[in-house]
Amino acid sequence: MPANRFITYFILFCAFFYIAFNSETLIYANKGSGKSVHVIPIEKEVERGLQAFLTRAIKEAVEEGTDHIIFEINTPGGRVDSAGEIARLLQDIKVPTTSFIVNKALSAGSYIALNTDYIYMKPQATMGASGVITSDGNAADEKAQSAWIAAMKSAAESKGRDPLYAMAMADKSIDLPELDAGKGKFLTLGPSQAIKVGYSEGTVADRQELLQDLGLENATVVEKEPTLAEEIARFLTHPVVIPILLSLASLGLVVELYSPGFGVAGIMGLVSLVLFFYGHIVAGLAGMEAVILLILGIVLIIAEFFVPGGILGLLGTASVIGSLFMSGYDIGHMAMSIAIAFLLSIIVSVILFRRIGMDKGIFRHIILKDQTSTELGYVSSVNRLELIGLEGVTVTPLRPAGTAVFDDERLDVVSEGRFIDQNEKVKIVKVEGVRIVVRQMN
Repeated sequence: MPANRFITYFILFCAFFYIAFNSETLIYANKGSGKSVHVIPIEKEVERGLQAFLTRAIKEAVEEGTDHIIFEINTPGGRVDSAGEIARLLQDIKVPTTSFIVNKALSAGSYIALNTDYIYMKPQATMGASGVITSDGNAADEKAQSAWIAAMKSAAESKGRDPLYAMAMADKSIDLPELDAGKGKFLTLGPSQAIKVGYSEGTVADRQELLQDLGLENATVVEKEPTLAEEIARFLTHPVVIPILLSLASLGLVVELYSPGFGVAGIMGLVSLVLFFYGHIVAGLAGMEAVILLILGIVLIIAEFFVPGGILGLLGTASVIGSLFMSGYDIGHMAMSIAIAFLLSIIVSVILFRRIGMDKGIFRHIILKDQTSTELGYVSSVNRLELIGLEGVTVTPLRPAGTAVFDDERLDVVSEGRFIDQNEKVKIVKVEGVRIVVRQMN
């Protein structure tokens, strides 16, 4: 019985993860019309993770023979480059597409909406305010703004809309006071304004009303939802999360070097690194070549502890950094993230070195700590102070060094300065390590 119960739980566990990572919700409405509508949400920020989800969802919708695709939009905007890739996906769709703005389609969100065939809005929805802002919150340079304004214009023209209003969403120098967008203000359209300028086909309260307006009230509705893996990937590839993950990975490695055994710090570093690559692989940013380069780099760094020279360590570090750049969508952002992680690791390394030194952690295995000190029983030579006062006879002339016999023991001696002939009586007056000083006796 216990074995059968274990097998049952194991199957349920596997089924849960299969559903979580591969599920999509299907909602059937009024079967029998023969048509199907796929509803795909565009929510949260526009970034590479959203692009990966939309790529999959659109491909599946087309392969399943959909008659219409509705994008339910609620986004404050996001990355311009990702929005451009999403727009390319939308332009390539051969079936009718509709943007249903359920709350807001701002910045990159408005650009995405303009690349669909139809636009509908809820009564409280807005679209526009599409100025280009850099990651530090400042306006983009003139070149980037010009390219973005041109992209907004092209999107509007591609679907037969007046490009003036799309340009005004991205260019606050355009004066449209009748739409509450005078000079110095980006255009933002409400439902009635959007209908007035031809940027919306209508205002509807919910999806069912939208389907009725599109003549698809009897169609089968299929909802496409992000899988759990895609949701996790969207979070892990967020521009704010990436430097945090890399910083945790580097800090975990540094702390582990100063810790005995393999503990929480090492696990934290490894998990952060795995999460970074997992998110970028699911989002389609990283391939197996990046993972292979990462593993190669780690192996080379480990090998450096056993092979002197430093070359393997440098090659390993370069391989790891190269794998990070290969996984990044924006080289500039990735460089900044790596620089932040590197700076933090240096600061923590200095603090730990000053507090702990190298007596713990992996350093205790690779750094020689034994000292030939007197406290540990090591002496460079025996200091024979008991010889002082002994009398003997020179065996060889002392000029000033030579040999003398003291109580039948031959010793290497040196005179106080003057030469002493052979067979002369001498007396030991000083012993300094191996240096035995003698004086001639009268």
